[in-house]
Amino acid sequence: MQKAQNIFVLKYRKSELLIKLMKVNTLSYKTISANDETVTKEWVLVDAEGQTLGRLASKVALMIRGKRKPNYTPHVDCGDNVVVINAEKIVLSGNKWKDKVYVRHTGYPGGRRERTAEEMMAKHPIRLVEMAVRGMLPKNKLGEKIYHNLHVYVGAEHKQEAQKPRKIDLNEFK
Repeated sequence: MQKAQNIFVLKYRKSELLIKLMKVNTLSYKTISANDETVTKEWVLVDAEGQTLGRLASKVALMIRGKRKPNYTPHVDCGDNVVVINAEKIVLSGNKWKDKVYVRHTGYPGGRRERTAEEMMAKHPIRLVEMAVRGMLPKNKLGEKIYHNLHVYVGAEHKQEAQKPRKIDLNEFK
């Protein structure tokens, strides 16, 4: 084996193998994991007017979870705080206003209660959006913590004006 300036030549049974050694900066290969101190959260405003419920919910769930951020870490709440306005103006395709049924249970025997999407919209339009987004989040303690970053309002007025949320057009959000 001969050494000449970071190049090693190995001779083995009439064949030569050249190995070039590179000096690697090992710090550049370290995976940086986000934590509560290093996460940068911002406030985002989303207008739900004319948006399909499922498509709106999936995009909002991505923003809340933080999966679009370069420092995404699965076990940390690194998503943004999202404010959804005009929840009463969402759209459902086809016959879902009459056919889509939301089921809950009171906890008593025979306590199964059903409501169509039309009835839910009349009584609690905020819950339609909240339930759709919650169904797309993890079902654990972190999912519950992330869910509290969602704020849904009926109408264009909201209580988070002091945070100066940045408005996002969901039609351009990929």
